[in-house]
Amino acid sequence: MPKTDQSVVIMAPITEIWNRIRNFHDMSWAPNVIASLDNPGEVDGNTVGAKRVLNGVFHETLRSVDPNSYTITYSIDDGPSPVSAAEISNYVGKIHLSKSGDGVHVSWTSSWESKSEDGVEFCHGIYVALLGELKNSFN
Repeated sequence: MPKTDQSVVIMAPITEIWNRIRNFHDMSWAPNVIASLDNPGEVDGNTVGAKRVLNGVFHETLRSVDPNSYTITYSIDDGPSPVSAAEISNYVGKIHLSKSGDGVHVSWTSSWESKSEDGVEFCHGIYVALLGELKNSFN
């Protein structure tokens, strides 16, 4: 099962970081990575089942939001190669915040089923860029 695991420490209160990322329909904190975000359907971005389309190609669904453990999980339902629905299945992404010294450890992991490892480098690069944008949004 291919997977990725990226993380960063951000020097900001955990509640501030959580408030920035918890709305599935708001990625305004990552303007250099997310050029567009569409919200198909009528479910708001804080409710399980919310859908979004990132940059016109990544179709995702919010699977869980737990403010007590500062955790969000979502699926990629379709996307460009190598993470298209024809190439992967059961994609689960997870963002988790935890206190780390004076800062907050932000972990972004993902795993999926595929016959190929091609999605690992592809996804890793995107998540590293997103975590960098998140960290920079607090500077």
